[in-house]
Amino acid sequence: MGTEALLRAAGVGSGDEVVVPAYGSAAVAEAVVSVGAMPVFADIDPATYCLSVDAVDAVRTERTAAVVAVRRFGNQAAMPQMHALGQRHGMLVLEEGEQGATYDDVARRRTHAAYLTARLNGVHPPVGGESHSYQQYVVRVPGNGRPDRDAFARVLRAKGVDCRVPVKTPLHRTPQFWRDVDLPETERAADETLALPVDAWLSRRDLQRIVSACNALGGLLQPAF
Repeated sequence: MGTEALLRAAGVGSGDEVVVPAYGSAAVAEAVVSVGAMPVFADIDPATYCLSVDAVDAVRTERTAAVVAVRRFGNQAAMPQMHALGQRHGMLVLEEGEQGATYDDVARRRTHAAYLTARLNGVHPPVGGESHSYQQYVVRVPGNGRPDRDAFARVLRAKGVDCRVPVKTPLHRTPQFWRDVDLPETERAADETLALPVDAWLSRRDLQRIVSACNALGGLLQPAF
């Protein structure tokens, strides 16, 4: 069942609040609205780009009926801790997955990600882990935010690297879901992140071209920290 069906089955509806991420697509927030509940945005963990357990705890109220954690780029939220939080406060905890892939594809993407992580300079590579499937290989371009990242992306595309900005505008900054809330990690991720190719079909030469193009630009950027 999808998120909307699961919320309906649990009796979530008018007067309820559901905590969701603002970093990502609108589908989950729209599902919450469809059942008559109100989406409440919580900040993300900067390493996983998924909902932060502490951030969820900070925004929950007596009306919070559920939390929907979304897998992002092949990463997963801290689900054991999220479920524990839900049990303590009587909240339904759901997890929205990503498109699946074969074991071989995931293995190749992990191999490609390891190659990139070991060789890239001038960008901050993703924080990997045993459960990371690298649905996307998302780096952070350090500097002063969007101008640096977007200029970096334009040069890479000119060099034939098919990169893209994974989340251009967080939901709480869109007309449909505007909220005057402080989500610093969400906004920082929207300003700094860039998805580099990591597809299973890439050749070693493709990966070398990505590394060469990125590293040629690394010296032009100021460190983020």
